[in-house]
Amino acid sequence: MMTMTRRAFLGMAGVAGAGLWLGVPGLAEAAVSRETKVMLGTFVDVSVAGVSSMQAADALGLAFAEASRLERVFSRYDGGTPVSELNRAGRLRSAPAELVRVVNRSLFYAALTGGSFDVTVQPVVDLFRSHRNPSGELALDEADLRAARALVGIRGLHVSGADLSFARSGMGITLDGIAKGYIADRVSAVLTSAGVRNHLVNAGGDIMAAGHKSPGVPWRVAVRSPSGSAYAGALALSGKAIATSGSYEIYYDASRRHHHLINPASGSSPAVGSVSVVAGTVMEADALATALSILPPSDALRLVRGLPGRECCIITGDRMLATPGWTAQA
Repeated sequence: MMTMTRRAFLGMAGVAGAGLWLGVPGLAEAAVSRETKVMLGTFVDVSVAGVSSMQAADALGLAFAEASRLERVFSRYDGGTPVSELNRAGRLRSAPAELVRVVNRSLFYAALTGGSFDVTVQPVVDLFRSHRNPSGELALDEADLRAARALVGIRGLHVSGADLSFARSGMGITLDGIAKGYIADRVSAVLTSAGVRNHLVNAGGDIMAAGHKSPGVPWRVAVRSPSGSAYAGALALSGKAIATSGSYEIYYDASRRHHHLINPASGSSPAVGSVSVVAGTVMEADALATALSILPPSDALRLVRGLPGRECCIITGDRMLATPGWTAQA
């Protein structure tokens, strides 16, 4: 079981990243069945519409069973998972197909984003966590930081069929920026296979909106600003995913200068408020939101404009920047 994070709590409250669906006045809430569980280090909330309560209960059972199964593959907090074994031994033979698939997609997004998405930043994350000081400054020894940075590099992650390995001892991966999105996609696929085409899956702010909340009415998802005092948008989504990454989610010092988003080139955390991405899959939205948080905003917007069907909203300081299609969905 993953540990509960600040992002998890805020994600459930609807102030960290993409919130839950927004109710529409005049629609009967009884038409939507909803279940929430603590898993994946967060709250996983699933809403289904347009089916009987019995069919909804059966489908929700299958969906959460799939999420639980995949948690036992991807968690780095449980010492018995394949990811933990890879990080501990530096090699994993005959890795589960789901892990190989996500690692391969991680390599793809690393190439797509010019290396901004890099799952091998785990040594730097571990260093930050070991020196965390939520009420003061995070004091790092420069030699320790250089040593951790030397272990970061996507080219040191090797895939050979179903075998995974690292080029250097001490390397490690964190799939927090992509695996939860993959699991949300799988939960959505299980619901669809069970005949529930209208559903909304929210895995701690990584969301898939499939079908409609009611006939002709799409799901509406609110995205709050990092301060939690305003909305960056309330989007109408159907057959699309949204994910948000932000520097306010998990941080290691009082100033929030050091947080869970790591620039793989420098080993430092970027000064960005939040990045929300709309894409066709939650896995892609999750990975892109993480990577775009590392890039300068102008480069991030340029990258997304070159990807048809994707949109993003970047909040940094008192500025909100978005691709043209972002406001079109609001």
